[in-house]
Amino acid sequence: MKFEISAERREVHGTGASRRLRRSGKVPGIIYGGTADPVNIVLDHKELYQNLGNEKFHASILTVKLDGAIEPVLLRAYNMHPFKAQVQHVDFQRVLRDRKIHMKVPLHFFNAETSPGVKEQGGVPNHVVNEIDISCLPDDLPEFIEVDLGAMKVGDSIHAKDLKFPKGVEPVLHRDENPVVATLIVPALVTEEEETAAAEAVPAASEVPTTEQAEPAEKTEEAADKGGEKKEKK
Repeated sequence: MKFEISAERREVHGTGASRRLRRSGKVPGIIYGGTADPVNIVLDHKELYQNLGNEKFHASILTVKLDGAIEPVLLRAYNMHPFKAQVQHVDFQRVLRDRKIHMKVPLHFFNAETSPGVKEQGGVPNHVVNEIDISCLPDDLPEFIEVDLGAMKVGDSIHAKDLKFPKGVEPVLHRDENPVVATLIVPALVTEEEETAAAEAVPAASEVPTTEQAEPAEKTEEAADKGGEKKEKK
């Protein structure tokens, strides 16, 4: 899927100018990297905000139309308002077709429902991470990486090096790093501590007071005195 964004050069700078742009429905931003100088730009907020809601927008080569020219870029960062649905600023990095890029791309998990761990053992898939850092040339950039859970059993785990990457794509790992991507577990519905606490909260049958035991001692003594008085009168 291709994304095209229209932008204009931003001639005004500073906090006050940026605030006025936001009030008018615009977003200040910058394009940097490559062999050209950084360029301050301004974009339409509505268009940008809608694109940010699309997962593919974050892991795709984007096309920015600026001054009649087209620039391939990557979305590198954006700032949101603390409590408003408003984009405050956005950063794009130029892409050179002959240079590798580092990107985080989403992981798509599938076949969990057909795995032995889920169907036969009552397991639940646990997605440890939802994206992975990769390195590739811009033209080889995938929209996502698939994670097949179809063969997993309870207790199994899938690591980054177990994944199948498209041609020209490799994970960015440090030294002997091989992080866990997904596991398959059985959820513990009731822990031993909860069972112990529940057992302690229920009194034993011998501890439950009967009606006679629950009757106050004062009433019992009063009844005995009255019985004695009746015998003396007779």
